[in-house]
Amino acid sequence: MNFKLKALVAGVALGFSMSGMAAEPIKIGVSGPFTGGSAPMGVSMRDGVKLAVNEINAAGGVLGRQIQLVERDDEAKNERGVQIAQELINKERVVATVGYINTGVALASQRFYQQAQIPVMNNVATGSVITQQFATQPTNFVFRNSASDAIQSQMIVDEAIGRRGFKKVAILADSTNYGQLGRADLEKALEKKGIKPVAVEKYNLQDVDMTSQLLKAKQAGAEAVLTYGIGPELAQIANGMEKLGWKVPMIGSWTLSMANFVDNAGKNGEGTRMPQTFIQDANTPKRKAFIDAYVKAYNPPGGRMPSAVSAAQGYDSIYLLAAAMKQANSTEGPKIVAALENLNTKVEGVVTTYDKPYSKTDHEAINFNNTVFGEVRGGRVIHAK
Repeated sequence: MNFKLKALVAGVALGFSMSGMAAEPIKIGVSGPFTGGSAPMGVSMRDGVKLAVNEINAAGGVLGRQIQLVERDDEAKNERGVQIAQELINKERVVATVGYINTGVALASQRFYQQAQIPVMNNVATGSVITQQFATQPTNFVFRNSASDAIQSQMIVDEAIGRRGFKKVAILADSTNYGQLGRADLEKALEKKGIKPVAVEKYNLQDVDMTSQLLKAKQAGAEAVLTYGIGPELAQIANGMEKLGWKVPMIGSWTLSMANFVDNAGKNGEGTRMPQTFIQDANTPKRKAFIDAYVKAYNPPGGRMPSAVSAAQGYDSIYLLAAAMKQANSTEGPKIVAALENLNTKVEGVVTTYDKPYSKTDHEAINFNNTVFGEVRGGRVIHAK
């Protein structure tokens, strides 16, 4: 091989290796419960995230690089979430993380991202305090694109007291951070209407008998039960009411749309209402394409997403992050945050089209305008009338 040919071959090889270096994937963490009672939310979220990443990668990726997901099951456990956060930051070197289903896991874990200056996009967890945890720091690395409990609790109370005219309501909330922070938000929203709940009852995850809590609510004359919990235990509340022969409306947080509430409550869940950012209804071309792609990719039983809200918000969270990285022309945390706080292009999601969803002082993408009421009818969640 002559000198010129050797030089050409060496140059081509170097070009390949340089392009290989330039094309190093962008690692994004996905943290949520993929097993246990919260799994319908975690798995749906993860699957929505994967759909968005596949679409973006097929269209050329971000900044000429492919997105690589690093998935971890936090089992809805705070201590596991903390371990995962440290692993994703220190070992996997993620540039951002999406996920968090459980408020307690988010509050325990996201401080490590804040310290490492890596953005976190909470795409399901709803505790009102989540985006405020580091709001006093010069840069807040925590964002959200799910409906906070401050929004949901007000909607629940407006529905129960304002629209339906109930004067006596009971609150049943689980003992987790999610349940108890949500219960506090509900009580604040009721207080603004001059209403004090006639019963406030707590239960634990995996409780299967809600008789004592429901009896107290019934004996106090509750006309409706307001809930903050997740699917399996919420179903026990609906079924417990049936056993007592006591039927009053259930109105609660968005988790009443989970498949493991709808299926386990069966006929006892009919008419239950909850705030939703997304309902599995192909009422726009974008939503139809998303629903069709999800059903084709994952083939959920009966064609119904286990948690449509989680899937949609998971999907949108990736598009929001991708838009910020493109605008910043960087995967550096502080630059991504600066871009998120001032997105100069609209991001078409399936929940909504995001038009400047964040600012320096407001890291909440969801508001009352893009949250609606859903209702359980015939084993599905439909738009409430």
